[in-house]
Amino acid sequence: MDSQKPCEPEYYELLEKLQALDFALVELNLYLDTHPDDLQALQQYNVMTQQRTQVANHFQEKYGPLQHFGHAYSRYPWEWSKAPWPWQV
Repeated sequence: MDSQKPCEPEYYELLEKLQALDFALVELNLYLDTHPDDLQALQQYNVMTQQRTQVANHFQEKYGPLQHFGHAYSRYPWEWSKAPWPWQV
């Protein structure tokens, strides 16, 4: 891939924030599988889920969809033909 970053800095900042939230949510999910009665962990999971939703919505409003098959809206014209896609950067 080209050494120059093709998008503005906020694009990468939001993707990094999503990656960090996703990592923490997976870890909390695994923990809650074995500790389902830990109210503090469940509350933290729900707060982080809300944060992730807000960051993902902000990203998608500004840069286009993160997922396809009905998991994200697309503006006109159809945005999936535009690159880079989030997994390409």
